[in-house]
Amino acid sequence: MSNKMLHHLMVGTWTPPGAIFTVEFDDVALTLKLIRRTSIPVDEPISWMTFDHAKKNIYGASMKKWSSHEVVNPSHIFHRASHPMQHDPQAASSKTKTRAIFVLAAKKPPYAVYGNPFYDYAGFGNVFSVDGKGSLHANIQNYEYSPNSSIHGMVFDPTETYLYSADMWADKIWTHKKDSSTGHLTLVDSLDAPKAGDHPRWVAIHPSGKYLYALMETGNNLAEYVIDERSHVPVFTHNTYPLIPPSLDLRNKNYRSDVCAVSYSGKYLFATARSNTFDTTGYISAFKLGSVGQIERQICMNPTPTSGGHSNAVSPCDWSDEWLALTDDQEGWVEIYRWQDEFLARVAHCDIKEPGFGMNAIWYD
Repeated sequence: MSNKMLHHLMVGTWTPPGAIFTVEFDDVALTLKLIRRTSIPVDEPISWMTFDHAKKNIYGASMKKWSSHEVVNPSHIFHRASHPMQHDPQAASSKTKTRAIFVLAAKKPPYAVYGNPFYDYAGFGNVFSVDGKGSLHANIQNYEYSPNSSIHGMVFDPTETYLYSADMWADKIWTHKKDSSTGHLTLVDSLDAPKAGDHPRWVAIHPSGKYLYALMETGNNLAEYVIDERSHVPVFTHNTYPLIPPSLDLRNKNYRSDVCAVSYSGKYLFATARSNTFDTTGYISAFKLGSVGQIERQICMNPTPTSGGHSNAVSPCDWSDEWLALTDDQEGWVEIYRWQDEFLARVAHCDIKEPGFGMNAIWYD
């Protein structure tokens, strides 16, 4: 448990103009306020951002580019580099809808950065080296998925040897092995989703490395996998959990599940679903995890304040199970939840009325 009162989070946007927003959360007064709007290249809004291992750089999935930004402190952030997608000439073209969608930073040397193109011409992942200060340096590998792939989320195992990717359009979970000296990836296996049309969108892994969770965007459920100890490939346990109330008719296609994340202690997992219409809410669910990550039970499924828009992304803090951030781009806000005694309480809210605001929040401190 931290004694700190003030915490800072950064949030990006789905649409131009590019900006990084820093908000400050007071965990005693339970207030949340915008303290800085940092302008970045206007046509490079960050739809997904992540920190490097030291929280000295932010990496962004930035429309047609991958970007990196130096973080001196919460109020002083500077754009340092942008690189186009180079795996296919069509991907970087302004005439295609291909866009950078997700970025994952290695926490172990050589600290490579892994990016996922999305929509069309998205059959490759992009790997970047970084310079001495952590800025994106060079496109060192474009590793292959399949021609119809569209990867939205990835996660490393705790040893950072194996990478798991959720492939929405090809309906697969991929396993790659990372070379610890170069950061390059080689294919191990791919596994079909439990049902055709499930559209795996997100993956999270337990700190034990023994269980993987795959969130199905169209299936609107969370699927549990156990990691095979020899092959390191996920094996479906045949356990799935709903992310929208089962009474809601799935045929209306009104819901699309979003992201999942494990809490700091590894005892809980949170997952969200969005609504496709502004007049119905999305949902946030919490799950109790066992000592090695098996899902023991679904604790709750609460409506979110809005549909969530493109977002409804939940971000647990990284020092305690107590605080979660949730972002929304239907109305443009970020808010903080308190997780206590297995109840979720909304405790702080900050409206930021900027185009596309509210993609994902990352906790700086």
